[in-house]
Amino acid sequence: MFISQELRKKSIAEYVLYMWQVEDLIRAYGCSLSRIKNEYVSRFADYTDEQREELTDWYGDLIRMINQEGKREKGHLQINDIVVKDMTDLHLQLLDSTKFPFYNAEYYKVLPFIVELRNKGGKETGEIETCLNALYGTMMLRLQKREIGPETLHAVKEITTFIGMLSDYYIKDRTEGLEFD
Repeated sequence: MFISQELRKKSIAEYVLYMWQVEDLIRAYGCSLSRIKNEYVSRFADYTDEQREELTDWYGDLIRMINQEGKREKGHLQINDIVVKDMTDLHLQLLDSTKFPFYNAEYYKVLPFIVELRNKGGKETGEIETCLNALYGTMMLRLQKREIGPETLHAVKEITTFIGMLSDYYIKDRTEGLEFD
């Protein structure tokens, strides 16, 4: 919760990836609040009792949402899907505008990777979600200490740059507002 609040302010892409990880963590604990509280939250020794209670409440709210939305096995919460949709909407505005040539150039640099990823199985997934899926999948492979090939690493590096740009524009649009054509 505390991490998500900070990430949401500084990098919306990192926030989404973190929230997807939280969804998976909740599933790993069988969507059980008592297990999360006893086996996970209790390990945060540097948190005060109040902070741990607040964190437990936050997990409880997410578990309720997962149950209400039927996402116990897979899928993302609506609150996270809305953020991805907002990122996608901004992405389309940036592409339609002549005021963001560097963003357009980065997009066309990444587009072949997006097309390749979508052809491998995510045809119905939007471009931004495809990029986020690639980043999340790579993060999971790294956590599992699995080998990642050089071509994948190159694609992920390019996608990271592109999504980082979008994330920066997202924060700027929310804090200062962007001027489109």
